[in-house]
Amino acid sequence: MPARILIADDQEGIRSAFRLILDAQPDMTVVAEAADGRTAIEMAKRVRPDVVLADIRMPRADGIEVAEALSGTDIRVVMVTTFGQEEYVRAALRHGAAGFVLKRSGPALLVEAVRAAMSGDVLISPQLTVGLLRRAAAPEAEAPADPGLTDREEDVARLVAQARTNAEIAEELFLSAGTVKNHIASIQRKLGARNRVAIAAWAWNTGRAQAG
Repeated sequence: MPARILIADDQEGIRSAFRLILDAQPDMTVVAEAADGRTAIEMAKRVRPDVVLADIRMPRADGIEVAEALSGTDIRVVMVTTFGQEEYVRAALRHGAAGFVLKRSGPALLVEAVRAAMSGDVLISPQLTVGLLRRAAAPEAEAPADPGLTDREEDVARLVAQARTNAEIAEELFLSAGTVKNHIASIQRKLGARNRVAIAAWAWNTGRAQAG
């Protein structure tokens, strides 16, 4: 079944553009739109989409309030915004957001963010991730300094820390997208990491992010 998506943004033009992009994907369909945060919350609870794309700044309730309101459900919330301030990213993730994508990142990253959310992962725009993780404290869960990654897994972890998408990692390492996904799953298992954000934080904290 295609991923069912609700778009929440107070600009009709943005909603229309996102709908065109997402409805063009074979594994996605837009089932609803909302022009403010409170309507988005109410509609999400009624329509039960798989993913809500929420602007960070909306009337009545902002995107972070949307993420907080839906955090106890199986609905994933991906922030899509013009504003990339680090405090927004941290607040969004703290309230259960499954991604944070800048509107200027382009349609490919928007689509990948929805797919990442559907697979239980978290995707943050590359423009934000490196700076965010460089300043991050220790990862939430203490990972071993030497978890026994293979050389290829070390390469993948390094590129994840540099905010590369799976497609970019596949191209650089001459791998298929499926192989990259399998490597990331293996790295998460060895590190005890919940998602690629935790992988990246571990790589920065252990000095692997700029190796190679």
